[in-house]
Amino acid sequence: MEKSLLLKLTGDMPMFKIVDFLLENKGLDFSKSEIAKGANVSRASLFNYWKEVERYGIVRVTRSFGKAKLYTLNAKSPITQKIIQLEKSIIGQAMEQAAPKRKILVAH
Repeated sequence: MEKSLLLKLTGDMPMFKIVDFLLENKGLDFSKSEIAKGANVSRASLFNYWKEVERYGIVRVTRSFGKAKLYTLNAKSPITQKIIQLEKSIIGQAMEQAAPKRKILVAH
């Protein structure tokens, strides 16, 4: 599986892998187990970083079933908005670098 552009910049730290998974699945909700599996981190790593993810408002609860909760990316969080801007900038730069240099033809 190829790394996202965000992970190529930030590295493979579990926190970034969790955030990247949530970004790539905006609008969908997941249990903590599903997030750990989707982000390719151990449950222990997820729980080590989860308090920070919640503290910075990166996730929000969408539904609860008894003790189980489902989470999604909190797009209203100022931190999340900055991360989304960073991702867009990285993608924009990658697209510019990948685009072939265009020559301007001048009609005579």
